[in-house]
Amino acid sequence: MNLFNPHLHLREMVIVGAGGTGAQIARSVARMMYDMRRAQLDPPLLRLIDPDSVTEKNVGRQLFTAADVGQPKAVVLMRRFNLALGLDVSAVVEPFEAERHLTSRHHSSVLLIGAVDNERARQQLAAAEGVLWLDCGNFTNAGQVVLGNTGQRERVLQQLAANTPVYRYLPNAALLFPQLLEPEPPVVPSLLSCADLMAVGEQGLVVNDLIAAIASQYIWKLLYRQPIQSFASFIDGDSLAVRSPMICRDELLPYLTA
Repeated sequence: MNLFNPHLHLREMVIVGAGGTGAQIARSVARMMYDMRRAQLDPPLLRLIDPDSVTEKNVGRQLFTAADVGQPKAVVLMRRFNLALGLDVSAVVEPFEAERHLTSRHHSSVLLIGAVDNERARQQLAAAEGVLWLDCGNFTNAGQVVLGNTGQRERVLQQLAANTPVYRYLPNAALLFPQLLEPEPPVVPSLLSCADLMAVGEQGLVVNDLIAAIASQYIWKLLYRQPIQSFASFIDGDSLAVRSPMICRDELLPYLTA
């Protein structure tokens, strides 16, 4: 059995996107932080980054109420978790920029969690080379979660050639799926946000929750230093199936040589 062990000590978690998926992930992470404190463990800092404010179409479809309309999503969640659980979550109401918002010299101590729905935001996530990046994406009633810490193909190929049972590097979402960084085709439904897609029946109501649950399990494993055996998970809401390819040469190589 191969395992991922990047030899990291997480000091900060940054969630980019506080909408349908990001808000649910943030909720789970806040619970983990509270649990770690109760167990006298030292949880990483948590920062929420999203430039958007709550609109009426977000109410009920995302983790927001009618009283939140007009307020910044990241700030609403920050206040909620800090007041409810006594945490010290911070919020940034700006579009994410790698150089601006990742100021730590130790990028390897940062877990960057992406829950965005446009290529410009993902381009900035991909620009944060050296961080551990957990990327979440979805469409109609399915989606994927990808865990990686490098966009350098040769680095991963050298590791595969070494045939080691412990992997220090996993390909990030931009390396596995470069099309994620490209503009969407000019089809009207694809230009809508997740909330818009749900409103017109183009996206399932709970697909974000499914993606967030799987992403949160990856985060739990990282925080509690549990073995990481898969580099991605593919979720199908129609069949209620989750496929998580194992970390091994046979599973990784097709993505790197296509």
